[in-house]
Amino acid sequence: MFDHVVFGASDYAASKAFFLRALAPLGVVVASEGPLGIELCRPNSEGSLCIRLQPEQKPSHLHLAFTAESREQVQAFYCAALEAGAKDNGPPGLRPQYSGRYFAAFVIGPDGHNIEAVYHEPEA
Repeated sequence: MFDHVVFGASDYAASKAFFLRALAPLGVVVASEGPLGIELCRPNSEGSLCIRLQPEQKPSHLHLAFTAESREQVQAFYCAALEAGAKDNGPPGLRPQYSGRYFAAFVIGPDGHNIEAVYHEPEA
């Protein structure tokens, strides 16, 4: 889990809309928004994601991995992200190369960031 991740977006409005829609199935909401950008988090969570307007330069690519609470949340994230305009970078499924408990989905967001939702528990 992360405490916070901050990154710039070349199109702030598009990135804001994308992350709000794609992360809604994971329970992520707006914590605050102001002149510097937006902070997203889960209620009662210590981690946050901050998106900043960065119009003067192309932002570097990041890998963002969000913890899901179930395999169903991973699948819901993947569908919501694709509907929000993401590109597929790995559909929901087990990733045995990481562990027998690593169930994840990957998408590429508006600025080329590799965004993942992962669930670390074995199948019930």
